[in-house]
Amino acid sequence: MNLDWLAEFSDPYLKTQTGQGVFLGGIILGMVAKYQVKKGNEINWAPIYKQIMFGQMQRRDLLRHLSRVPELVRAYDLPHKYYFQKLAAKGGDLLLSQNKELGIDGNFIFSVAFLNAHEYFWRIFTKSEAEKYIMEEEVSDL
Repeated sequence: MNLDWLAEFSDPYLKTQTGQGVFLGGIILGMVAKYQVKKGNEINWAPIYKQIMFGQMQRRDLLRHLSRVPELVRAYDLPHKYYFQKLAAKGGDLLLSQNKELGIDGNFIFSVAFLNAHEYFWRIFTKSEAEKYIMEEEVSDL
C-alpha cells in the first residue's frame, strides 16, 4: 500500500492523521458506490451515495458508513476484497488516532476522495502489488 503520494497535496487538513483517514474513507466508500451500480449507470444510483450527506457529514456519520464496509463487500461481492479490508483498516487506524470533527475541510476532502475514488484507489495499490495479490489468490484456490 503506497500512501507516500499524499504528501504531494498541500492542504493542511490532509497533512493530519484525521484528514488522511477521512480521505481514505472517501476512497473506500467511493469504490463501494462504484461497484453498487451496474455498468452504464451513474454513481448517484448507488444506495451508499443516497445515504451520504455530502457537505454535512460529521465524524460519527463517516464512522457509521465505514463500519458497514465489511458487510457491503460481502453483500455486493465486490472485487479486490483484500484491498478494501486493508484500506479500511488503515483509514480506521488514522481516524481513531485523533477525535476531530470533519468540518468544512473534512467534508471537502471526503468529497474529492469519493469522486476520484477509482483513480486514487489504484494509486494506493500499484500494479505490481495487484499482480502479487492475484498470484496469491490463485495459489490459495489450488
